[in-house]
Parts: sequence; C-alpha cells; structure tokens
Amino acid sequence: MRSQRRRSRSRRTRPSASRSGSDERCELAQSRVARSAGGGDRASRWPERRAAGRLDCGRSPRASRILGRVRRGSAREVRSRSATDGVRKRRLDRVDKRGRVAAVAGHADRRGCRLRDERGCGDRSPDREPSCYNVRRDPHVEPAAPPGSVAAPERAPRRHRARPAVSGPATNDLIHPVPRTELPKGRMLEFDFPGLEIGIAEYEEGPTGCTMFHLRKVASLSIDVRGGSPGVNGQHLDAINAICFAGGSLYGLEASTGVAAELFKIRGYSTKWMDIALVSGAIIFDFGTRANAIYPDKELGRAAVRAMRPGRFPLGARGAGRSATASHWTGAELAGQGGAYRERGLTKILAFVVVNAYGCIVDRGGRVVRGKPTGPVPGRVPRSANTTLSVVFTNQKLDRLQLQSIGRQVHASMARGIQPFHTRWDGDVNYMVSTQEVANDDLDEVTLGELASDAMWDAILTSYDP
Repeated sequence: MRSQRRRSRSRRTRPSASRSGSDERCELAQSRVARSAGGGDRASRWPERRAAGRLDCGRSPRASRILGRVRRGSAREVRSRSATDGVRKRRLDRVDKRGRVAAVAGHADRRGCRLRDERGCGDRSPDREPSCYNVRRDPHVEPAAPPGSVAAPERAPRRHRARPAVSGPATNDLIHPVPRTELPKGRMLEFDFPGLEIGIAEYEEGPTGCTMFHLRKVASLSIDVRGGSPGVNGQHLDAINAICFAGGSLYGLEASTGVAAELFKIRGYSTKWMDIALVSGAIIFDFGTRANAIYPDKELGRAAVRAMRPGRFPLGARGAGRSATASHWTGAELAGQGGAYRERGLTKILAFVVVNAYGCIVDRGGRVVRGKPTGPVPGRVPRSANTTLSVVFTNQKLDRLQLQSIGRQVHASMARGIQPFHTRWDGDVNYMVSTQEVANDDLDEVTLGELASDAMWDAILTSYDP
C-alpha cells in the first residue's frame, strides 16, 4: 500500500520533459538532474523527485522547483513561497515562535501572493494585520534572562530610555517634592503650654502642607465629628500622643502615617505596649485652588515631626491651611490656620483651627470678613470639598464625659464664626484634649467650655491673612 502511494505521488511531482528542458538551471540543479537521469532505477530516482520544488537555492523560480536537499533528512523541509492556495490556507493555522497565529486571512485566497508572516515582511496592504514581530515592547520592562545566562540582578544596568510624555497634573511620584520646614516670617501665636510641641511642613510645589501637634505624655481625648463629608482616622481613640492636620483630601491621611513612623524611630523602635505612638489624623480638601495633585505624604509627616517646636504656632496660610479657603464656588477666598490662648488661674486653654469651610467667616459684629455669600450655583450641587478642623488643649483634669460635653459645646459654638456650618458638604472634626495636670475647683466644665468657645472664635478670626 505504501509503495502504491509513493508511485502515485511520484507521478504527481515528476516534472515534465518539455518544461525542464527549457529551464535555465544552476550547476547544482544540472548535476542533480544528470545524476537522476543516469540511475535508470526508478527507486533510486525517487528521493530526487520527492524533493523537487522544496528548496529555494536563490536561482530562477523554475529551477528552484527541481532542487532537493543535498542529503535526505539532513534539514527540515522549507515550503516554497509560491505555494498553492491550499498550502497557504494551512499556513494560517500555524503558530509562530511567539505563540500567535498569523492573521493574514485576506491574502490566503489570492493566487500568486507570497506569505511572509514568519519574518513580518512582504506585502503590506491596508487590510493586513501586523505580524507578531512588529508588536512594540515596553522599553522599560527588562526581558527575562535566557537559560544559562547571567541573571538580571548580576548584569550591568540597562541604559535608561526616555519615558513617554505624561499627561495630567503633577503628582508626588513624578516630581518628588521636597518638604519645607523653614517658614517665612509672618504672624505667629506664642503661648506657654508645657508638654505641647507643634511641627509644620509644606510642599511648595502644591502648595499644601500639614500641621502636627505632639504631646510628650499620653493625654485624654474626645473626638466630635459633624458634617456630611469627614476624613479622619483614629476616631475610636480615647488617648492620644499626636494629632496631624493635613491637606490633600483622603490622600493626606498618609501624613499621619509618617508622623507615627517618625515617632516610632524617636522611641528607638520599641515595640512595648506603652511605647506605641497613638496618632490620629484629619484632612481638608485643598485641591480646588491649585492645578496639581500634590498631597501631604509620609515623608512630609516625618518632616513635620523633625521640625516640631514648643510655644510657637504660625498663623494664616501655613501648614495644613496652605491652600485652605472660606466660602464656596465663585465666592471662595483664601483662609488658613488660626490659634488663640486663654488662662484662668492655673488652667490653660489653647484653641487651634484650620478653616476650609463651606460657609463664610463672620466677626463678632456679624459682618462677613472672609468669603462671599454667593450661594450655590443654580442647577449644580456643591462638591464635598469643605472642612473645618479644630482642636482644644487644656491642662484641666476632666473625665471622659466632661471631655465629650465640652468638645460638643465648643464645636457647636463655632457656628457663630462660620456661617453656615456643619453642612452636608462639610467634614468638620473637633478634638478635645486634656493633659490631666491641674485640678481647678473654681472652674466648672460649663465655664471652661465658655472660655474654650471664646478662644475658638478668636482662632477663626486669625486664620486668614488680612
């Protein structure tokens, strides 16, 4: 059965005498034809005939059809570029070296077309998909080392190629901003509150920044969150070591992580339960006044801890209030951070605030001094882009219920200085902190709350630069 197939196949592949006699043959072709004709034996001529038309030696197309391999089985058969349509269609199903199928179906039905997808060359018609060899690679991805070669970490670094142009606002990952802790001269609040240190760090590229309050000893804490859009972490804490106010919306909470990391370093990386730094953070949305995406990150929080000093607090557009505003939409005006200090006997009260409110700042006479009450634009819903952050420190001994009561009293009183306040688009957060150092029987919690509320109003009025 096999011999019959070979005979029938030899008849199909045997070149006619009229066609081969008129060809211009190369030396190799002439020698092979002569050797084949002189054999006489049909079986001896079979390998030559079987190989006819399989090897392109670079001679004329007709001569290449009668050439075969020099030795039988010495090399893999190479298909002719002028193959029939049936062979072309079968080639469509062949997978190239990269595991992709050559997508040239539009050329398979046209006679005389040369299929060259193995090398990505040949005819380039509009309906032809590019070959796999023309697929672009990412120049920044280091290719895997071939087997037996030096591993990637041991090779010399590849020459860096230019990265493509990046569209969109500048970010921390693109420009790598440098923290600035040496602030220019300006308005400053000076106070005497032992155990409290304040650190300020800014990114001038934003501009944005963070304000950090550090207590040398653990203090009692109560947090009052109001408004519809707060951004705060550590809300469950009832004791505190540090508080971090920052811009950058929710991304700015990373600054509080930097504060905790730097305090961890200062404490010698101690993992004892009593040495763990308790840090809470709150943020404002300050992207509305700038055309970039720079935000207070972990490095800025670390820089604020390294820059902390006692007894001084910068006022105005500094720290977390670097790009803060009062009012909204077209009526918004630059605001910032403010502070005020009160004493009654041995009791000390400190109030700090970062004003980025939806409402306007109102003085004690009822006049709007910052922001314009334009109201919301008709047909548009205001964004969740406003927050007022505040903190009150006292050395008066207070239990948890007293802390909560005074904190709510102070937070509610701030509606006198910011109108409107606690709106759906605000994320107002107030911290009430006691260092538990002084017991003043002449000062009850209601009077203490009144003093703290009055100090907070003064802090609001000092938050903007005239």
